[in-house]
Amino acid sequence: MLKPYFVALLLATWLATPGWSQKPNENYQYHIRPATAALKIDGIGNDDAWLTTEVASDFFMIQPMDTSYARARTDVRMTYDKQNLYILVVNYKPIPGTLIVESLRRDFNFGKNDNFLLFMDTFDDRTNGFSFGSNAVGAPWDGQQVDGGTVDLSWDNRWRTATKNDDEKWVWEAAIPFKSIRYKPGITRWGINFSRLDLAISEKSAWAPVPRQFPSASLAYTGVLVWDQPPPNPGPNISVIPYVATRLTRDFRQEISSRRAVDVGGDVKIGITPSLNLDLTVNPDFSQVDVDVQQTNLDRFELFFPERRQFFLENADLFANFGYSTLRPFFSRRIGLGVPIQFGTRLSGKLDKNWRIGLLDVQTAAQDSLPSHNFAVVALQRKVFARSNLRFMMVNKEALRYSPETNAAFNRFNRNLAGEFNLASANNLWTGKVLLLKSFSPNESNRSGDDFAQAADLTFTKANLSWRWQHEYVGANYNAEVGYVPNAVRNGYYKINPSVGYLFFVKSPTFISHGPRLVATTYWDKQRRLSDNELYLSYTLNFISRASAAVWVASDYVRLLLPFDPTNFGGQRLAAGTEHRWKSTGFEFISGPQRSFTYALAGRFGGYYENGNRTNLRTELGYRFQPYVAVTLSSNYNNISLPAPWHRTEFWLVGPRVDVTFRNNLFLTTFLQYNNQAENVNLNTRLQWRYKPASDLFIVYTDNYLPENFRVKNRAIVLKFTYWWNV
Repeated sequence: MLKPYFVALLLATWLATPGWSQKPNENYQYHIRPATAALKIDGIGNDDAWLTTEVASDFFMIQPMDTSYARARTDVRMTYDKQNLYILVVNYKPIPGTLIVESLRRDFNFGKNDNFLLFMDTFDDRTNGFSFGSNAVGAPWDGQQVDGGTVDLSWDNRWRTATKNDDEKWVWEAAIPFKSIRYKPGITRWGINFSRLDLAISEKSAWAPVPRQFPSASLAYTGVLVWDQPPPNPGPNISVIPYVATRLTRDFRQEISSRRAVDVGGDVKIGITPSLNLDLTVNPDFSQVDVDVQQTNLDRFELFFPERRQFFLENADLFANFGYSTLRPFFSRRIGLGVPIQFGTRLSGKLDKNWRIGLLDVQTAAQDSLPSHNFAVVALQRKVFARSNLRFMMVNKEALRYSPETNAAFNRFNRNLAGEFNLASANNLWTGKVLLLKSFSPNESNRSGDDFAQAADLTFTKANLSWRWQHEYVGANYNAEVGYVPNAVRNGYYKINPSVGYLFFVKSPTFISHGPRLVATTYWDKQRRLSDNELYLSYTLNFISRASAAVWVASDYVRLLLPFDPTNFGGQRLAAGTEHRWKSTGFEFISGPQRSFTYALAGRFGGYYENGNRTNLRTELGYRFQPYVAVTLSSNYNNISLPAPWHRTEFWLVGPRVDVTFRNNLFLTTFLQYNNQAENVNLNTRLQWRYKPASDLFIVYTDNYLPENFRVKNRAIVLKFTYWWNV
């Protein structure tokens, strides 16, 4: 079973040779020079300083086809002064008078808005960078780019933006402070690309051409931003972000009177260098963080919920992207899980052209029998070849003032060492990973030996053909208490996950492409006996309108390694060792975003555990009153039929959401989630006023109800004030 590991390693090493290092869009260059006069950010763009700047135009189409120039004309100008980088974009409308946007909500849904985005590889490493942009009515977009182009929109910073719209065009103008981004001192070349999405003609385009199988955010295909001199040193870069929060809470089930509390804390950001940042936090409060989207859990393993807390987000890829989605040695949401964080420090960024570093130390408080813990993480990344890298990580969870008598339910410590090689060819056709993990826990009989994990994958992606090989081995005693390894409850396993897909591109007024995809997922236990196997075959249709449709069939086999309730609702459990087989089929349809009413439909029909049946229907209905209101109704219905003693079980998860954007700095979001499996109805309403860049006033109201009679279980009201102060 270990042979594929060495095969993948050899292939990755061969593919990452220096001959693969040439930048595909080296000839696309934009020359930036200092502004010759003062600039006013108003979305009009009539300042004299713009007249002497170079113009980037003649965009290339990415979708629906990548073989011609774009139909939608876009003109881009850039300049700078000692404080800011400036950009002016004129987006001409191919169909006069058209406008397709969802709302004024910040960090909007890319595929549902006419928009323009800027991608900057400020380290010229084709791996990390920043993205800024706007939709056609001025909703801002900002995020960090990691792993070659993925945009993390949780990142937020200070900058100025303005947009004007008329029948013929929409104009975006922005000033991005050098203090708000990270870049290599002395560098005179950045990677850069500009992306435009015009939904009226269903066209995505870019200044430097990008193959249609890749996102326009791909840093492998950036052009070059050529500076006439190195970008200015931003100078002292210290930001203090204090907060004051007052909350009123009440637990109605225990008939406890309302409790009032006032919290004070904050963050400090210190720019050690233009590419290295130190973050400090004291008594952080995350009450304003967007509520998690609930999920119906019919799985045998833990569900995943993404990190949303601001302190953990900048350069989060150094910590969070180590490993795979279900095999991570570090997952920041393990920190502060149900207990308060007292303080934390984080140093992250670039040391030089090739080295990145991440240091994290967080202290949590003790609570009941849970001791206080210190969490320390060290992450190093070394660039090799064109876009590949080597990563190393150490994770340490240490209980302070640990007592074997009172804290016997917890380990005194848990540590992980990890190393991985990430492959990314210059043209992004080949990507892959080789990973090795080792854990250390107190010397207990159940944690001795077989406490490591290893995995590898290799992926090839072209416009019509894609395939992937991925495998894992996780030892029976591998233990990542600060990680996310839901499959570890299998007590050690082998896994292979190959897949292959093909697309046929057609000349049609309706379709772009169609084709099949085959995915196999197989697990063996430590004795190399089959425990799980799924074979999944799908066929997808992609429409010119950006709609898509798919049908699929699947065959499943499960041999339970542990007792399991197939409803996850507290019922009788199936015995360990029992075998279950079933077949299922399903469909999915996602509408195009052009109309005010959008929808997504999906269904699953077929067998289930114990020769039972399961029907699953999912819908997402959306309507926009552009540009101020977006209404979404999500529903997930499961009908499970099993023999006695389970009989028939129905689960409903319904989540209406209303986003009201009075203007691009005043937002009201109301989210209701009815989940009868969790026996809870959650109402979360949040008003956010961004009265200054990156400074906010939040009012958050939360209720939890019993679903059978809607009696209130608990209630909370929070008023939080934050201020971003640049020292």
